[in-house]
Amino acid sequence: MDRHLQAVSDKYGIVFEGVDAQLQRTETERGGLLAQDAQPELVTVSSSGIPAFLSTYIEPTAIDILVAPQKATTIVGEETKKGDWTTETAMFPVVEHTGMVSSYGDYSETGMSNANVNWVQRQSYTYQIFTGWGERELDRMGLARVDWANQKRKSAYSTLNIFQNLTYFFGVAGLANYGLLNDPSLPAPIAPIADTSTGTSLVTWKQKATDLENGAVAIYNDIVFGLYTQLVTQANGIVELDMNSPMTLAMSNVSQMYMTTTNKYNKSVRELLKESFPNLKIEVAVQYATSSGNLVQLIADEISGVRTATTAFTEKLRAHRIVYESSSFKQKMSQGTWGTIIKRPLLIAQMLGV
Repeated sequence: MDRHLQAVSDKYGIVFEGVDAQLQRTETERGGLLAQDAQPELVTVSSSGIPAFLSTYIEPTAIDILVAPQKATTIVGEETKKGDWTTETAMFPVVEHTGMVSSYGDYSETGMSNANVNWVQRQSYTYQIFTGWGERELDRMGLARVDWANQKRKSAYSTLNIFQNLTYFFGVAGLANYGLLNDPSLPAPIAPIADTSTGTSLVTWKQKATDLENGAVAIYNDIVFGLYTQLVTQANGIVELDMNSPMTLAMSNVSQMYMTTTNKYNKSVRELLKESFPNLKIEVAVQYATSSGNLVQLIADEISGVRTATTAFTEKLRAHRIVYESSSFKQKMSQGTWGTIIKRPLLIAQMLGV
C-alpha cells in the first residue's frame, strides 16, 4: 500500500499525509490486531441528521395583520382637500337669505332682499411619523427575502391613515376639529322605540331579534318611525326629502347582524328597508359601537347637489427627504386633517342604544 501511495505521489503530485498505516493494511493483515466483530469508537458526537433550517420552508409572501377598514369617507361619500400644510384655520361661509315683500305701488319703494353671512371656523391638525432602517438590518432581513424598507414604509402609511380615519370619526381634542360622531352641531340622538308586543319592554335590537314573530318589524320600525321620522322632522319641509332620496344608514358591525332578522313572511329587515327606501345604502364601521351603546345614523347624502358632510385633509401624505446617517437611514412622513366637515347637521338623524 505504501508503495502504491508513493507511486501516486511521484507521478501525480497527490500526497496522502497522516494516513494511518494500520488502516492501509488489508482486513486479513489487521485481523490479529482488531477484533473482527467490533466497531471502532466515534470521536465525533452522534449525528442527528442535517441542520433543521435546511428543511424549513420560508413563505416569500408576507402576511399582513388585519386592521379595521377605514370607513368614514365611505359613509359620508366624499373626501376633499382644504388648503395645504401651512393652513391652520379654515372659514366656511354659511349664508342665509332674508327679505320682505310689500304691496305694489307705482311710486312705492318698499320691499327688500338681503343675506346674512356667518363664518364657521375649523382648525387643522398636522401629525407625523418616523421610519428608519440600517444597512445590516436590511441585509439580514434580505436573507429571508423580506423587503424591509418597503415594509416599514407601508407600516408608516397604514399608521397615518388609521389615525386620519379616527379624526374623521372623532376629530382632535382641544381643537375646533370634529368628527362624524361628535360634532357639537349634530342633533341629539333619540332612543329606540320600546317594543311591548311580548308583554315586556324590548329596547335593543338584540332583545327584539329574540321575538321570532315581531322582531323584524320592531327593528324596522326603529329605522322608519324612529330615525326617518326624526330626519323628516329636523328637515321640517325646508329641503326636499322623501323615501326615494339617496340616504346612508350607518351602524356598527354588531348592529348589522340584526338586519338579517326575518318576519313571519321570511322577509329580512334589510329586504323590507330596500322596498321602502330604494336608494338607501347600509354601511358598517366599528366606531359606531360606543361606550354608551350601539349608535345608528341615518344620513341624507346630498340635497340640491350639496353633500351633507365631507371628510377633509390638508395633506394626504407628505414624504419628507431621506436622512442619511453613517450606516442607517430615516424618513419623516406627515399628514393633516380637518376631521369631518358637516355642512348640514339637520340632515343627520341619530339613534343611540340599539
